[in-house]
Amino acid sequence: MSVAPAPLAGIRVVDLTMVWAGPLGTRLLGDYGAEVIKIEGPRQWDLLRGLGGIPRTAPRWYNRAAYFNHNNRNKYAAALDLRREEGRDLLLRLCARSDVLVENYRANVMDGLGLGFEAVRAASPRIVYLSMPGHGKTGPESGYVTYGTNVEQLAGLVSVSGYEGGEPLKTGFSYGDPASGVAVPGAVALGLRQRERTGEAVFIDLAQRENLTNFVGEFVVDYGMNGQLRPPAGNTHPRFAPHGVYRSAGEDRWIAIACEDDAQFAALCGVIGQPELADDERFATMAARKANERALDPVVEGWTTRIGHYEAMHLLQRAGVPAGAVLTIPEVMSDPQLRARGAWSPQTHPDAGTWDVETPPWRLPRTPGHARLPAPGFAEHNRYVFRELLGLDDDEIARLHADGVTADEPDARSHS
Repeated sequence: MSVAPAPLAGIRVVDLTMVWAGPLGTRLLGDYGAEVIKIEGPRQWDLLRGLGGIPRTAPRWYNRAAYFNHNNRNKYAAALDLRREEGRDLLLRLCARSDVLVENYRANVMDGLGLGFEAVRAASPRIVYLSMPGHGKTGPESGYVTYGTNVEQLAGLVSVSGYEGGEPLKTGFSYGDPASGVAVPGAVALGLRQRERTGEAVFIDLAQRENLTNFVGEFVVDYGMNGQLRPPAGNTHPRFAPHGVYRSAGEDRWIAIACEDDAQFAALCGVIGQPELADDERFATMAARKANERALDPVVEGWTTRIGHYEAMHLLQRAGVPAGAVLTIPEVMSDPQLRARGAWSPQTHPDAGTWDVETPPWRLPRTPGHARLPAPGFAEHNRYVFRELLGLDDDEIARLHADGVTADEPDARSHS
């Protein structure tokens, strides 16, 4: 089968995002062929460059952070100080040669810089402009600062997360960021589609808070229809049992099991060597199993603690019982299923070294995505952007450096 160009080949993206949500989204655009140009200021560079404990005495320490490298592969990079008029003018000129702009500042930042949708549309009448403020561009809280650690609470996710009978708990993973990042390719694709229909610029308001609220949709519907507020329930289910995470053999090893009907429970009983449990009046029906869940769980765990989590998963799955080993990060990296599907590929960065990265998540056989470029060094592609895309000569580029509009290295004092 012949391989066609990647789906977004020929699309140029101006990337004004930082940290996680926006950079992940633009990285996915780059994975599928878009030319993504990350713009950072000499003094307002991506905060992730300074994370990870890299000593600032190390050569080009600002290119080595794992978190930054994960979120910014398949991009080019240039430096522009958008607080300076000349920097803003150059950005607008770059937008005029681009298809998409993505930013994830607070709602009022781009307008305050004179780079809001109307200003960019005047320079680039067919631009797809994606804004990702935490609370959206409108409403009484639009100007509030949002991070993944607080948007979970505001989206309602934390109110239903936690141990049964306990207090609400943060998930331990800032879902608002990756959830919004994964939404970016779909939003941009819709914007490009609309642009092709109308020939006009498109503005997209992707509020991270509202995007994450979709994760608790069943709870919203339950309250709206039935007036019910479901409290945190740990790993239990309102109707199904057994349904939970059970200890397995070995240190800190676990397996998740979820029986959804009588047939699956009977299969589970056969696998664990206790087929008579399927006819026990305490467990013979779903309602009975749920009512006697506290008696049933120790029986299941009596089997799982004697067997490895992978082996238990395979035995149960082959019998038709939904089950999954709870994998650690090293186990995920070496998982046979993921390895067989090519979920990881090695990538080499000139400053950070070589490591495995996840391959693009959506598999299109004829137009595959690729992890083709490591994350860019700071301002690594200044010359490409200024000379080849914007047509500046050497004297003009030198003046940008002299005036502090651009730089080849970040000003470490601004993030000290």
